[in-house]
Amino acid sequence: MSPFPQNARILMYSHDTFGLGHLRRCRTIAHSLVDAFSGLRVLIISGATIAGAFDYRARVDFVKIPSVIKLRNGEYTSMNRHIDLHDTLKMRQSIIRHTAETFEPDIFIVDKEPMGLRREVEETLVYLKTRGTALVLGLREVMDAPHLLKSEWERNDVLRKVDQLYDDIWVYGPPDFYDPLLGLEVPQSLRAKMNFVGFLQRQASSKPRNGTRERDDYILVTTGGGGDGSDLIRDVINAYDSDPTLTQRALLVLGPYMPAEQRQQLTQAGARNPALEIIEFDNRMEDLIAGAKAVVAMGGYNTYCEILSFDKPALIIPRIQPREEQLIRALRAHELGLVDMLHPDESVDGPRLSQALKDLLKRPPPSVTAPHMQLDGLSNICQMVNTWLGRDSSDHLSVVQGGLPS
Repeated sequence: MSPFPQNARILMYSHDTFGLGHLRRCRTIAHSLVDAFSGLRVLIISGATIAGAFDYRARVDFVKIPSVIKLRNGEYTSMNRHIDLHDTLKMRQSIIRHTAETFEPDIFIVDKEPMGLRREVEETLVYLKTRGTALVLGLREVMDAPHLLKSEWERNDVLRKVDQLYDDIWVYGPPDFYDPLLGLEVPQSLRAKMNFVGFLQRQASSKPRNGTRERDDYILVTTGGGGDGSDLIRDVINAYDSDPTLTQRALLVLGPYMPAEQRQQLTQAGARNPALEIIEFDNRMEDLIAGAKAVVAMGGYNTYCEILSFDKPALIIPRIQPREEQLIRALRAHELGLVDMLHPDESVDGPRLSQALKDLLKRPPPSVTAPHMQLDGLSNICQMVNTWLGRDSSDHLSVVQGGLPS
């Protein structure tokens, strides 16, 4: 291992305007890093409304910035309706800059949005660049449909800014799965910075679950954050109602961002079927997935990592608007044999979805259908962080006994 500073600091940014995926990905990386290196501290800047609902390891903490919600039509609004969006964005930008100045990170990792929401991180990136901080952009393996991403990034001159400001680009997937910048005219200088690190492995918690009853023999149906998950839950309930022979127990997790009216309607509808259990949220989704016979999901990034990590047969019914990310990922994963897939236009057919659920119970796990899919993202990230922090230091940040995570 290369030498690097005792008390090294990493700052992470997660804009979190819709769902939980960005925060959960940052938290996974942060936990892996502090597990690997003693003395390292990680601070996550997050806009997630429920950032405090999760457990954090020692030496990992978060700074909550005012929440901005992304609506289904792609527009944004302040979580606090009494505060103007412009004022909320000014507060977020100020907190981000002040946090960076106070924390003085050695590495700044930005998740998914290169300049942040409405460019709120750009000023901080320029500041940190002047003081020698290593700037890293982390991208999902699928960002969006190429024509949509091209339009958005060209409109905001993103490629030039990324090439100018960032030292490294981590793609959270293997190179043979998907290219997140497909369809863009990416300069060679930027391509040279791209590292396909692989999918990020997840682990179930070793802590006992106090006050929670044990479950077994269930299909897990998860919507992620749930803000756009009501259709999936409705379709699964409809499938059970349409087929009395579908008796396999299912646990339906609505997600904390599902609107209250939809949550109430779906809970009442599901209560009519004894095979269905509906809960709102669980901050240890890894545990629920690890215990499930199979998984039904919309197919965000974290779900795929968990399907692979816990080797679960999966049926994906992706969201198709306003972004096409989930659809692209589902089509590619289905092509590679990783998952089964139903288009949402098909899942509204109760008998068709019922048959798909029965077929899912007979499906082999990914280790059989897609054995080439690797989960080496976290260990690769640890190696790259070690390299970055070891470049200009004569001190040492020791590796925790047991070495890097597998």
